[in-house]
Amino acid sequence: MKTNEERMQDILEHLDGLRYIKPDSIPNIDLYMDQVTTFMDKHLSDTKRYTDDKVLTKTMINNYAKNNLLPAPYKKKYTKEHMLLLIFIYYFKNLLSFNDIELLFNPITEKHFNPSNGMPLETIYEEIFSQEETELKRIKSDILEKYQHSCKTFEDKGVEGDDLEYLQLFSWICELSFDVYVKKQVVEQLIDSLGEDQAFNKKK
Repeated sequence: MKTNEERMQDILEHLDGLRYIKPDSIPNIDLYMDQVTTFMDKHLSDTKRYTDDKVLTKTMINNYAKNNLLPAPYKKKYTKEHMLLLIFIYYFKNLLSFNDIELLFNPITEKHFNPSNGMPLETIYEEIFSQEETELKRIKSDILEKYQHSCKTFEDKGVEGDDLEYLQLFSWICELSFDVYVKKQVVEQLIDSLGEDQAFNKKK
């Protein structure tokens, strides 16, 4: 059985290997759905929990379009802008509901998806993901700090050996989960506020 220290090292190695999809790696030609799913599965494979998980399927893409998360393809082909939106959706879909993602993306698709003037979606994507390296450093530091704190828990409770190792692992997971829980609430509160703004603007 792995020790918690070994688990910590595995996590740091995994985080070191994470890379976002750079815009210049996305084809500048429009793609059919099969080509889209193949591309996404290849470039986001490191983020999958299980080897046989699918990053993106035809059903998923159709559901995104049905729920107004993704503009309809042009002659059954998907543009680079579609691909950029799909990458954003991939990261958000395990955190937010379709309704929340739609509210968040409405201004993006209305103003920056193939805009006649103004900032293109690719520029927004580049700006957001340019922060990846700095943000990952902060996240790694926070995970390590929580791990080190968990190593001090239960030391004076009369447990030892495998039981102590497990309880400290449980403590570490709880700390990480509470952090995610609180931040998810903050994100939902911000999106609710955005929804109120959008509803107000429609009434004008």
